[in-house]
Order: sequence, then C-alpha cells, then structure tokens
Amino acid sequence: MTVLAAAIALIGSLFFALGAALQQFEALGSGKTRLRTLVRRPRWVIGGASIVAGGGLHIVALGLGPLTIVQPMGVASLLFALPLAAALHGRRPSRAELGSAAVVATGLIGLVLLVPPSTGPSHLSLQEVATLLAVSGVAAVLLWAGSRIASPAGRAALLATSAGVLYGATATLMRVLADTFGEQGWNWWYLLALPIPALLALMLLQRAYAVGHFGVSFASLQIADPLTAVAFGALLLGEPLPTGVAPIAAAALTAVGTVALARTTPLERSA
Repeated sequence: MTVLAAAIALIGSLFFALGAALQQFEALGSGKTRLRTLVRRPRWVIGGASIVAGGGLHIVALGLGPLTIVQPMGVASLLFALPLAAALHGRRPSRAELGSAAVVATGLIGLVLLVPPSTGPSHLSLQEVATLLAVSGVAAVLLWAGSRIASPAGRAALLATSAGVLYGATATLMRVLADTFGEQGWNWWYLLALPIPALLALMLLQRAYAVGHFGVSFASLQIADPLTAVAFGALLLGEPLPTGVAPIAAAALTAVGTVALARTTPLERSA
C-alpha cells in the first residue's frame, strides 16, 4: 500500500504541476489577469481541472499511505512544473534552474517531515475565524503592496507568497471543517468564510504568473502555503511547532533555493 500511495501522490504532483504550468502560460499570454477573462480560455480551465485532479489524488494517497511518504511526493510538483512550463514557452530549463528547484524541494521536504503531526480534532470559534481572515488578509495586502515596488522576480515572489498565505488560511479552514463535520455537521460560518481567501489567492496567483519567472512564483507558493497553515495551526489550534536546528536549516535551504531560482529562471514574455 505504501508504494501505491507514493505512486498516486507522485502522479498527483504531475497533475498539479501541469495545471500550474498551463495557468501560468495563459495568464502570461492573455495580458489580463481577471478571472472572468481567464475562465474563457480553455487551457486555463484545463489547468484548473488538472490542479483539482492532483489535489484529489493527493487526498487518495494520504488515505493509503503514511504522511511521511505522501507529503514529500507532493513537493515533487516543483520539479515537474519547471520543465513543463519551459516546454510551453519553447525552451529547455537550464541545469542551474533545475538545481535551484532541487534545493527548494529538499528544504520543503525537510520542513514537511519536521512538522509534528496534529493531535485530535480541531475547532475554531467565530472570533478565531475572523482573526484568521484578518491576519491572512493584512499579510496578503502588505505583500501585495511590496510587490508594486519590487523587481520582476521579486514581484512574482511577493504576489505568489501573498497567494500562498491566503491558500494556507483556506487549508486551515478546510481542515477544521473536515474535523468538525462528523461531530456537528457542516459549520456554516466556515463555509461562508472559505471562498473569501480562496478566490483572493487565485486572483493574486494569476497576477504572479503574469509577471513571468514561473519558477520563482511556483516555489514561493509551495513554501508559503504549508508554512502559513502550520503557523495558524500553532496560533489558533494550539498545535506544536518543530524545534531545534533542523527546521532552521530546512528553511534556509528553501530561501537559498528561491533566491537562486530568481537568478536562473528567465523572465518569460507574453505571446
């Protein structure tokens, strides 16, 4: 079962990477990042369906195998995404680009494996949901504001990080919703709050993709999303944080790899 879970998670990562590459290609090529424009582009919609399929396969894999095997397979999406995006733009990724992505992936795997597992079901009060939305919203706005004065690579990173923060908030809400469903049915406050960060994250991510520097934006998203979910788990749900030197080293690897990606990933031009 463990081998099957790893294989399914790996295929899920491929679907997720393909979807991200397609959406970035369309966001860059359209010249517009409004969702109502992008949803009319078939390849962008196919990309969204591919991302959903990848997420579904990841959930299936988690049901078949241990987290320590499945989660690292999810990180592989970064290594799949760069060659796919490069192929769409008619080029080959350089060795330096792939090497930088491998450094980011190694750091992410370390962070994923070092996070202590959650213990028991989780719950958020209405006030805590409001806190989650407010904190993630303020952080996203600050990152967006910073992106307006940054270089193209920095803009892509900051916009994608902003999206990742909001996706992390969405993931926290979804997890709490799943944990409380069996006890008390659907919590309507969670359901009403869920679309807000998810839609804002999607819009910000398309803006990041439209800048170019796909490797930078995708890596930044991959880093910000889980780290935000871990931070909210500690802040609002009382979950433990990893301790020691190892998490610091893993975080440093992701930072170094992302900076290297900013220097090695070319600025794609719109078609």
